Amino acid sequence: MSPVAPPPRYPRYRVSGDAATRSHQYGALARTEIQRTRAGYERAFAAKGVRWEDAVEYAMGFVPAIEQYFPELLTELRGIADGSGVSFADIVTMNCRTEVLWRAGVTRAANVAAAAGVSLGLRGECSGFALEPDRTEIGRVLVGQNWDWLETLADGVIVLEVERPEAPNFVTIVEAGLLAKMTMNQAGMAVAVNTMVSSLDGGVHGVPFHVLVRALADAETVSDVVDIVASVPRAASGNFIVGGEQGAILTVETAPGDTRTVRPISATRGVALHTNHFVHQPLSGFDLAVAHMSDSFVRYGRLERRISHAAHPLTISALQLALADHADAPNAVCCHPDRRADPAARWATLAAVIMDPAARTLHFAEGTPCATAWSEHDYSELLGRAAQRR
Repeated sequence: MSPVAPPPRYPRYRVSGDAATRSHQYGALARTEIQRTRAGYERAFAAKGVRWEDAVEYAMGFVPAIEQYFPELLTELRGIADGSGVSFADIVTMNCRTEVLWRAGVTRAANVAAAAGVSLGLRGECSGFALEPDRTEIGRVLVGQNWDWLETLADGVIVLEVERPEAPNFVTIVEAGLLAKMTMNQAGMAVAVNTMVSSLDGGVHGVPFHVLVRALADAETVSDVVDIVASVPRAASGNFIVGGEQGAILTVETAPGDTRTVRPISATRGVALHTNHFVHQPLSGFDLAVAHMSDSFVRYGRLERRISHAAHPLTISALQLALADHADAPNAVCCHPDRRADPAARWATLAAVIMDPAARTLHFAEGTPCATAWSEHDYSELLGRAAQRR
């Protein structure tokens, strides 16, 4: 008898139609979760000393860049707002949460740069990987990550399934109200993400990180991801772990700026890994992970140990165990709340995912992977192969 899948913790919502229609549906269906996310971010910003009104004023400064480079995504932001009853300005601010938090952190880092023993309290974030087909027991590309984020935002997480006529369908696991996070699409592409923070962060120019993440749902090849990321100015640091059904994988490190701060990193022996520090220092700036996310270095080493150095092709089960690693707990690969932190700033692994883009299958733990049963979701109906659009 096959094991019974656990009941879902996070709601599933499917939307369809053009950008305005499907985003309005998203807002209406996830209204409750969007309101929870909005309230959660107000608490999170306050814990960093940022008033919601100031965050909104800062975030709205990114609207011209979104309108210039991704006007259809501005339509989606307006649709989410209209459907949910949450103001457009608040939806924009939620989608700029990385920029708001990093600006507060960079400013604080500058203010305490000369002080000893100061913790900036931004620990956590994500640990991810991609494997080429010969490094997996099933002989297909796998892309996976733990999504570590604020524990207080867990009740706003959803699975969003998107049908659209003009670009590949996609599925994403995301906090409600945001455009996208971990994504797998109809073109056989999977994208995992890591936020990073550098001395270049904290400005008001460029496309916000989560808007760019959503833009990557349109990618049909791994090279498309590089093209999209490098073609626009970016407002925040971030990394993208990418894998395609044809066997290619890549990580793409970025810092705020233009093409000069984009660094594609080829796989090493068929494995790509990333956590929340820069593997290569950003041009004209420096990494702030040592002050903001010091646990990133241990987590990266644990992924190297359990994935890169594995003697044999890895099974799904072995990758699930790697994502459940507790070395240096509580801020480990499998992250649990640190009771030393402010309750509004405690982190946990909210979800773990392993994506099989060729099979259109998603393996999903809806909570910490050490204690949550994994379920397998077949998206071949939603993400069935489409004709080339070129």
